Amino acid sequence: MGFFDKIKNGLKKTRTAIASTLGGVFAAFRGADDDFYEELEESMILADLGVETSCKAVELLRQRVKERKLKEATEVHACLKEILVQMLQVGDVNLKMGTKPSIVLVIGVNGVGKTTTIGKLAHNFAEQGKRVLLCAADTFRAAAADQLEIWAGRAGVQIVRQHEGADPAAVVFDAIQAAKARGTDLILCDTAGRLHNKANLMNELGKISRVIDRELPDADKEVLLVLDGTTGQNGLLQAKEFKQIAGVTGIALTKLDGTAKGGIVIAVADALQIPVKYIGVGEQMDDLMPFEAKAFVDALI
Repeated sequence: MGFFDKIKNGLKKTRTAIASTLGGVFAAFRGADDDFYEELEESMILADLGVETSCKAVELLRQRVKERKLKEATEVHACLKEILVQMLQVGDVNLKMGTKPSIVLVIGVNGVGKTTTIGKLAHNFAEQGKRVLLCAADTFRAAAADQLEIWAGRAGVQIVRQHEGADPAAVVFDAIQAAKARGTDLILCDTAGRLHNKANLMNELGKISRVIDRELPDADKEVLLVLDGTTGQNGLLQAKEFKQIAGVTGIALTKLDGTAKGGIVIAVADALQIPVKYIGVGEQMDDLMPFEAKAFVDALI
């Protein structure tokens, strides 16, 4: 299955939901009047693009339709897709990996697929010939390190871990020393599933970041927030909290194959101005895909 086909298949539920609303608006198109724009805005909100993003997209569409004197439904439809692609293009979608080692701190609440995402990333980079080290800094949840160790085995990469209840920052310190000694290209750090309203756990993230800044001051560092696509607008609220506290540099949206709320990808990128770097569209190792805005919008609409 090709790249585009995999995204299209993974977004099947969302596309079906959008087709029943957005498709109906364009099917009944009799001209770009106020009624059309009102129905379009409503259908985009129903597709989980969110109120702010939907209003912004429709207002931009109004302007461009007027400026370009667009009359046909196909022209207006193409213009809408162009706007949505631009709303998704808010930064570099590639992980920064210019230093050896580079480090990615993976954060997010419990249950979003954080450990699975790390395992799939490890697999992807190992397949590219990178030397990857996993860091089991989620020391609060029972068996979290065991789960990560299983993924390390599947991906054929190394792992640094300590006992349950150990200081997460100490595990990160050990991983950094190991990475330096072993010539590692990339460290992927798992962290505890931090609820966005738990200040003490957020403080732990700050402690980890200080260790990284001290031990790898010149390294490329990313903070990748994993969100569950099935949570829709609730995921956006989580992301806003994490952005304020953790300095998020990129987002991975998981479980998009299991939801009709895939429009949340556009809402998150636009509202936070943080690039979506990966999307998860299935259970297989290669179903975590680097994000491409145009391919995503083409598959969505």
